[in-house]
Amino acid sequence: MKQSPSFRKRACILLLLGVAMMYFYSGFQSDHLNVLTPYYLKLGWTTTAVTNPVTWAGFAIIPATFLVGTLLLMFGVPKVLVPSAVIEGLSVILLAFAGQNKVVYNISLFCVRLFVLPLQMGGFMLCTNWFVKMRGRALGIVTLGSPLCTATFIPILSKVTTLFGFRTAYTIAGTGVLILAVLIAVFIRSTPEETGLHPDGANYAYAGDEETIKMSVKDVFCRKESWLLIVSYGLLQFCIVAVMSFYVVRLTMTGTQPALYFSCLSAAAVLGIPISCLFGIIDDKFGTVKASFVLCATFLLSLAGLLLMKKNDTPMLILTAVGLAGVTGGTPTLHPSITSYVFGRARYQAANRWLMTVQAVIMAFAVYFMSVVLDKTGSLAAAYKIMMVLVLVSVLCLVVLGRTSDYDRS
Repeated sequence: MKQSPSFRKRACILLLLGVAMMYFYSGFQSDHLNVLTPYYLKLGWTTTAVTNPVTWAGFAIIPATFLVGTLLLMFGVPKVLVPSAVIEGLSVILLAFAGQNKVVYNISLFCVRLFVLPLQMGGFMLCTNWFVKMRGRALGIVTLGSPLCTATFIPILSKVTTLFGFRTAYTIAGTGVLILAVLIAVFIRSTPEETGLHPDGANYAYAGDEETIKMSVKDVFCRKESWLLIVSYGLLQFCIVAVMSFYVVRLTMTGTQPALYFSCLSAAAVLGIPISCLFGIIDDKFGTVKASFVLCATFLLSLAGLLLMKKNDTPMLILTAVGLAGVTGGTPTLHPSITSYVFGRARYQAANRWLMTVQAVIMAFAVYFMSVVLDKTGSLAAAYKIMMVLVLVSVLCLVVLGRTSDYDRS
């Protein structure tokens, strides 16, 4: 980047908008449910009634993931992200005005969950297209939008809802997404080659850039590495959606004061910002698989903290905060990086559209899983125990995956 001022300028803008993409993706994928669910529970709705549209959207995301990946390959990032962000913003605003109308509520929340997907996929594709040697650090910067969202989005949305009402809070949030759509249209290009540049600001093309980006379903699924990726990060994504969607619900059930658990969440998010970059550095210096082992350890910390949590339990709140910092800071950073680790920059999206489609099947059950456990047992303890086992399965998959070498960096 030091050798190319033109690349540095474009890359900085891309990274800043990438942070915004991840911010809104995290906010409307699951985080906002911590405001939405308590609001509708007070109106007499059941947990499953509130979250059903998210569950339905989770299943719709399965084919949508492949479709979005294919569209990104065919038309490039801006032409997919701009209309998706516009629909997302309008859906959030529609949700603000849904009230007790279940038809409007279900349609708007379904669209909110569905059309936020391209923000993540497009942001990841931009990082893997524009960076190779600095892939981890670039993803670490972009994905700090996730812990930044956790630190600010829920508290701000909650505060605005309390002061000015649910409708005003969601209308403002939806408007923010519409503004992001305009900025993407103006400043984003899919690859550095479209602007006459090369990845990392280098003055040469990377080996492998001339390869075809076409990969059939057979090309992807006949490789054991694909299944190791699907299982390991599919389970980790399942856990992060389940944990973040019911964080407030779990802490409320323990009798912990809101001031304490929001402070814990804010501390985790603030700590997650530098941790996101730290995971990127570990990735670039020591390898993506080793960084993934560290990530799994943070999952176990967060799950242990939530499982053992008692009323106003400061030690467990600290343990949970440290774990969540790694979870929210590391998962989005390493997920696209490990796909590039296996398939390389030129084939990333061609393979990723298939992999994420299957991973979406796993993720689709996360909110439903938590809702059913809560409704059936009146507790979430069993859910956290099951997820700890799932994380250990991910570790085993990563051990096997570590026997392969990094496609581009090698």
